[in-house]
Amino acid sequence: MMKKLILAGMTVLMIACKPNTEVFHFDEMTYSPDETVFRLFAPTNAECFVVTDKDSIRMTLGTDSIWTVTLKGDHKGETYLFSVNGQHSPGVFAKAVTVNGEKGVIIDMRDTDPKGWENDKHVLRSYQDYIIYEMHHRDFSIARPDAKNPGKFLALTEPWAIDHLKTLGVNAIHILPSYDYGSVDETRLSDNKYNWGYDPVNYNVPEGGYSTDPYKPEVRIREFKQMVQALHQAGISVILDVVYNHTYDIEHSNFQKTYPDYYYRKTAEGVYSNGSGCGNETASEQPMMRKFMIESVKYWITEYHIDGFRFDLMGCHDIETMNAIRKAVDDINPNIFIYGEGWSAGQCALSNEQLGMKANIPRMPRIAAFSDDIRDALRGPFSDDTKGAFLAGIPGEEQSLKAGIAGMISHPQIDYSKVNYSKEPYATEPTQMISYVSCHDDMCLVDRLKASIPGLSGESGTASLIRLNLLAQTAVFTSQGVPFMLSGEELLRTKQGVHNSFESPDSINHLDWSNKTTYPQVFEYYKNLISLRQHHPAFRLGKAELVRKHLEFLPAGDCLVAFRLKNHAGNDLWKDIIVILNSNRQAETVKIPKGRYTVVCRDGVINEAGLDEVNGDQVKVSPQSALIIHN
Repeated sequence: MMKKLILAGMTVLMIACKPNTEVFHFDEMTYSPDETVFRLFAPTNAECFVVTDKDSIRMTLGTDSIWTVTLKGDHKGETYLFSVNGQHSPGVFAKAVTVNGEKGVIIDMRDTDPKGWENDKHVLRSYQDYIIYEMHHRDFSIARPDAKNPGKFLALTEPWAIDHLKTLGVNAIHILPSYDYGSVDETRLSDNKYNWGYDPVNYNVPEGGYSTDPYKPEVRIREFKQMVQALHQAGISVILDVVYNHTYDIEHSNFQKTYPDYYYRKTAEGVYSNGSGCGNETASEQPMMRKFMIESVKYWITEYHIDGFRFDLMGCHDIETMNAIRKAVDDINPNIFIYGEGWSAGQCALSNEQLGMKANIPRMPRIAAFSDDIRDALRGPFSDDTKGAFLAGIPGEEQSLKAGIAGMISHPQIDYSKVNYSKEPYATEPTQMISYVSCHDDMCLVDRLKASIPGLSGESGTASLIRLNLLAQTAVFTSQGVPFMLSGEELLRTKQGVHNSFESPDSINHLDWSNKTTYPQVFEYYKNLISLRQHHPAFRLGKAELVRKHLEFLPAGDCLVAFRLKNHAGNDLWKDIIVILNSNRQAETVKIPKGRYTVVCRDGVINEAGLDEVNGDQVKVSPQSALIIHN
């Protein structure tokens, strides 16, 4: 394209090369028994080679900065590196790698398919029907006594794991970053080095540390597919956490080694931007970075049968790229779910108006964002672990909680001027809001409650702790957004007060499975709460117009939120459902429309068949608990 630049009174014509992204696909290595074709996007003035086990072969420059070379014969199993001006890397789109992702490997992907893989199908559902369970592979299985493959992909193929998930009732597993990442040495796995994995190296290859043999390139791929296959057979969707907003570092990144500075943003002063908070920030607006992200997502869908994506720091990516990804995914299957963090971790080189921020969700149809509004309305601000909110019995968060219950849409009974962060609705549909109170990042729910509310230790304190835990999740799972929970909350999980456990040892991050028998009432409540949501479409109407029509907030006092889902909302069998959330330390009486109601949730117990009946125009709600009734 041609741009006009004015310098000191002179007009200079600048001709910039814009890659033809419609033509190029990030298929850097294409194998067949007859030949292997290598392609690479690199500067036109570079010297580019493919270095295999046996030879170093010069690449030829074609159009649009694409370098190519074809190796005749069958080279399956050989390793390779791209050399660009002496900088060696597996490229940016390696599909198989050696241990620690150091070299690419020529591979026939069909050799990695487990038995029956050709019959594996995506498990897709309407967005409002998702119930998302976020997990880290090590956390979930490392301390499970009967796990045969603790900490590995294969743990999620084992009967105990599938049984726990199905019994709990979740239908989608959000797995923390599972691509090849840099902070764990795959040659020293006996060291039990832990990390969440938000330090990408090879974006399109499963992490070797979660495989049973990181030295064999095909093993990590096959075992990842076995995991997906087992979950699909159980009717569970698989959502992949993707971290395209930054790389492990700049100097050693495959992006930088193939095309220096192309893939990274810089500030007006010429320094690398750090909107990710991790030392660098990728440039999604660059045509080939955008193309890379689109092709990577498509690859995980087609090769690994992934059902959805959670975009880390989506607020670092430009809106046009996110919409382009949504469109590309729709061409495969429009039911693939996409959501992300609608914020960045620092100031990006692009303006907020251009980025995938929560406030810009109306400009990104059918993409959802986490609601820190409902999260912090319940438990307190991210900035201070010691500050409580609604759950601590502190008034003032009721409007924020109502906004979250409605799915962050426009609703005539919500005063957005009193909502904690979003001063206007950010969702056009309730399915654009992820409803949650805890995730891997920040304190887990138990620890946050203990840090912000005095008196939650000891036997009496534990009883109150459990009541507040269940109350918090009742707000999440009866909201009109898409509910999301951190693994282990159903087991009263603790990380011993650690706020940021990204590299804490297993002793901090593991799930304590003994809690399932120590606190059976907690798991039972979670299970029945999820079942209640699944059985009653009134809690997941899916459309803003239906929410405004059927969701009515009832008058209530401080630290009380009461709402009615009326007139067979969503064709529910129950005519009117009333939910009351009371975080006060004393029982409260709330006025309701006069009638005869069946109690299905009270005092930490849920039973859809009915616990009791109430008759009249008011009900008493126990302290720090939820009441759910219907007629």
